[in-house]
Amino acid sequence: MTAPPSPARTVAVVTLGCARNEVDSEELAGRLAADGYRLVEDPEGADAVLVNTCGFIESAKKDSVDAVLAATDSGAEVVAVGCMAERYGSELAEALPEATVLGFDDYAAIGDRLDDVLAGRPLVPHSPRDRRTLLPISPVARTAAAASAEAPAIPGHGWVQRRRLASGPSAALKLASGCDRRCAFCAIPTFRGSFVSRPPAEVLGEARWLAEQGVTELVLVSENSTSYGKDLGDLRSLERLLPQLAAVEGIARVRVAYLQPAELRPGLLEVIAATEGVAPYFDLSFQHSSPGLLRRMRRFGGTDDFLALIERARSLAPTAGFRTNVILGFPGETEDDVAELERFLTEGRLDAVGVFGYSDEEGTEAIGLPGKLGRAEIDARVRRITDLVEELTAQRAEDRVGERVEVLLTEDLSAEEGPGVWAGHAAHQDPDADGTTTVTRVPADARPGQLLTAEVVGTEGVDLVAAALEPAALPAGR
Repeated sequence: MTAPPSPARTVAVVTLGCARNEVDSEELAGRLAADGYRLVEDPEGADAVLVNTCGFIESAKKDSVDAVLAATDSGAEVVAVGCMAERYGSELAEALPEATVLGFDDYAAIGDRLDDVLAGRPLVPHSPRDRRTLLPISPVARTAAAASAEAPAIPGHGWVQRRRLASGPSAALKLASGCDRRCAFCAIPTFRGSFVSRPPAEVLGEARWLAEQGVTELVLVSENSTSYGKDLGDLRSLERLLPQLAAVEGIARVRVAYLQPAELRPGLLEVIAATEGVAPYFDLSFQHSSPGLLRRMRRFGGTDDFLALIERARSLAPTAGFRTNVILGFPGETEDDVAELERFLTEGRLDAVGVFGYSDEEGTEAIGLPGKLGRAEIDARVRRITDLVEELTAQRAEDRVGERVEVLLTEDLSAEEGPGVWAGHAAHQDPDADGTTTVTRVPADARPGQLLTAEVVGTEGVDLVAAALEPAALPAGR
């Protein structure tokens, strides 16, 4: 008699950090599934747990370490991958002997690596290196180099292997990886490498695949979306690509994340603001608004430049959404700098603002700058700006009362809230970070992923309450 086949080994994937990491995790999940692993949600009882770590700032690194340690409690073999694992390699492996640490170059053979771990075969953790040195300095020379057999691994570009881990109607889609900017506070380019765009045809192919999986909203992500195409020889690549993505059958909305204010060209601004099917949504990485402090950060612009940019966008799309992140306590930050940031936030009327306290990051210019502030002062400034932001964003939400919004429906709340009540998010709300919209009077035949026109009738902080205006939900695609 033939022996029954062995049951498939099981693996749970835990993702920390940003939407870019979510894409990477889905690529890893697809590769593991192709290698015979069965994906499970619960680490308890799994043969292995793959923790996709974040290495951006100190608090994110702590969360990643906590997640790795928590995974070990399941009794499974634990493997750490992602930004923190790539950034620290052997150092992290020494600090966390409970886990196996793998780098980006292991992703293409992740099934084999997991086989090794489960078989008890020891793996030598990688020694970190500056991944910017692995591709040509000239952007236009990178496309060919990245396609060569000797090219370094670029996570998230292997979409053919992608396997969705989430079930909602919104999904992240990577435009590019890496970054060529040299912001004084940021170490991301050293472990993510130089900026590499994905070819437009490849992005469109993945968009069609996601639509086939039931996705109706694409969130375009990268380290710097405004740089898309510079290594392809066409800085207008994103302007040309956005209408094509919006026209993909089944896709109701496309939004772009991670825009650099200094690189936001008028043409791209106009396409985002005025293209049907593209959300008039501007996720702008301001970081601060004091011109002098921004120069210390190796960045450009200032309050007046940023307000002018916002005004230009609103002149084209009066209901456009704006979000940003700001850093408090960068070395040399003065009270005048903080006051300037307060002026910008007050006059800018942004919809969502992430507030972070500065922390030293290895390998950055800022770690050696004079004028360091104490942690107590940094924390006080974070609280001060957070309080202001909470007040201002709630006011901005109130400004939208009476406004018509296009809401992407995500969850039927009828069982808890009464007939015809759904959760969703409007065009100015990122599906993960910018608040939600609760819609009443939704038709009984509605389903997740549909767009519905509604009128805002109330607010709860940054969240909106709206009443549907249409007798039936709009179709998901055009």
